[in-house]
Amino acid sequence: MWGANSSSLTPKFFILNGVPGLEAAHIWISLPFFFMYIIAVLGNCGLIYLISHEEALHRPMYYFLALLSFTDVTLCTTTVPNMLCIFWFNLKEIDFNACLAQMFFVHMLTGMESGVLMLMALDRYVAICYPLRYSTILTNPVIAKAGLATFLRGVMLVIPFTFLTKRLPYCRGNFIPHTYCDHMSVAKVSCGNFKVNGIYGLMVALLIGVFDICCISLSYTMILRAVVSLSSADARHKAFSTCTSHICAIVITYVPAFFTFFTHRFGGHTIPHHIHIIVANLYLLLPPTMNPIVYGVKTKQIREGVIKFLLGDKVVFTQDN
Repeated sequence: MWGANSSSLTPKFFILNGVPGLEAAHIWISLPFFFMYIIAVLGNCGLIYLISHEEALHRPMYYFLALLSFTDVTLCTTTVPNMLCIFWFNLKEIDFNACLAQMFFVHMLTGMESGVLMLMALDRYVAICYPLRYSTILTNPVIAKAGLATFLRGVMLVIPFTFLTKRLPYCRGNFIPHTYCDHMSVAKVSCGNFKVNGIYGLMVALLIGVFDICCISLSYTMILRAVVSLSSADARHKAFSTCTSHICAIVITYVPAFFTFFTHRFGGHTIPHHIHIIVANLYLLLPPTMNPIVYGVKTKQIREGVIKFLLGDKVVFTQDN
């Protein structure tokens, strides 16, 4: 079961215990996660297909939405199938390197999701504050470079997680009380000093999460100032309505994210561990599940595209930044 190298004891595999204390209820716990995963895959893949095939949706706002959908469906696919194998078939073993790979993709994709939400806030800022220059500022090359920069930022900041975790000695055991390989959950299994892991994790949270939230807050402050200055009530309502879907996506993403982050570091003794594990899974599943629904309900152009796709009717798309 164990292999040794020159610097540490390294397990060949970890054992993911699922939700500690609720093993008897694993089947029942798995059902909502399974249905949420199906909705997430169908909804996000449907959005990507619709945006790629409907010419009226070939605009910056929808390109960013397609990137968000791709990130979301990839993120939940890195964890949910493995989690369902634990719940349904009691397949708890995961190879050490596979665990590190899962940990990398989970944190890289969550960082990328945060970055895309920031880009979408900047998109709304340009659309509302500089409507006449919208198409010249957010050109396709600019959108591609922004998406690539967001991806590279996540990769470069998260790669050290794998090296910091791999260097630790795992001489106490290989049982992880979680449904997937999270950075701090894996580090806490070690019998070594993982303080560096905690400090670096906090730095990454500041460089990604706090930076993105500051940019989002600044964007919406400028948007609010621009909207309030509009003389027409209809214009104010139209401007606000273009932001409601994005605001909902921000709330759905960041509330469980902050809960998971702070309970890992500061609430370990006050919040039951099974609550933390369930919320950590919702943190990865809730945004991919809800974002297609929110944008489908709140965005007129997407509703029209869905109706056109389902009914084959000729739908006239309304142009709206």
